[in-house]
Amino acid sequence: MIQSRTAPETGVARSGEEPRRTWAAAQAAPLLLVADPEESMVRELARTLEREGVEVTGVADGAQALIQAGALRPDVVLVSATLPVIGAVEVIKAVRLNRTQPVLLGVGQADAEQAVLALAAGASACVARPYRVHELLPLVQAAASGESGTGRTIHVGDIELDTNAYQVRVDGRVVHLPLREFELLHYLMRNADRTVTREQILRHVWNASAGTTATNTIAVHVKRLRARLGDTDDSVIITVRGVGYRLVSPERR
Repeated sequence: MIQSRTAPETGVARSGEEPRRTWAAAQAAPLLLVADPEESMVRELARTLEREGVEVTGVADGAQALIQAGALRPDVVLVSATLPVIGAVEVIKAVRLNRTQPVLLGVGQADAEQAVLALAAGASACVARPYRVHELLPLVQAAASGESGTGRTIHVGDIELDTNAYQVRVDGRVVHLPLREFELLHYLMRNADRTVTREQILRHVWNASAGTTATNTIAVHVKRLRARLGDTDDSVIITVRGVGYRLVSPERR
C-alpha cells in the first residue's frame, strides 16, 4: 500500500502500519484513494500531488480498494480500468452504493468499453492514464472545498448537506433522510439550477438504466424528499415536464 502522508520522502507506508487520518490531517489535506496495479505510477503521482497538498493512498487491487474506501472515506476515489481481483466497474458500483464521493476511472486507449460501463455504473468522469496532475488536481481540490457539489458540505439556500456525517439540515434543523433520498438530494444539489433528466438520476443515484427501474420510482422519492424538506409548494425541487427535475437556489426562485 502506498500512502504519501506516512512517509513523505518515499510515499511508502511502514510494514504492518494501517493508514490513519488524523483530524488535523483530514482538515488540512484532501485524500485521494488510487486503486491501480502499477505501483511506480501511483508512487510518482503521490509524490507530485503531495507537493500540492493532497494525501494519496494507493492500493493495487479492487478488494483493497473497497476495504480502504470504507475505512478511510476518501474525498475522491480513482480506479484504474486494469484493476485486478475485483474489476473497476464492480468497485465503482460498490462505492457508489454506499458513498457519495466522486469516483474517477483511469483509462488508456484500449479502455473505451470499460469507460462506457463505468459511467453507467456511476463513475463521475474518466481521466487519462498515465495520470496527469493538471487534470486530476482540480477534481480533487473541488471535492475537498465543496465546489461543484463534490465536497464534504454543500449549501443551497437554507439546505446544508454534509457528506461525511450523512446529515442534512434545513434552516439549521436536522432532517433525517433514508440513504436513497440522501443520494438523490446530493445529486440534485450538485447540479443546482440545472435540469437533470430522469435517465441521469437513474444512472447516478440508482446505478441503473431506463427499463431496469420502475418509471414512477423517481417521482415517489422526489415526493417524499420534498415532504421531508418542507417544500410544500414544489418551489425548491421543481418538475420539468417530460424531462426531469431541477433543484432551484433561492436567487433563482
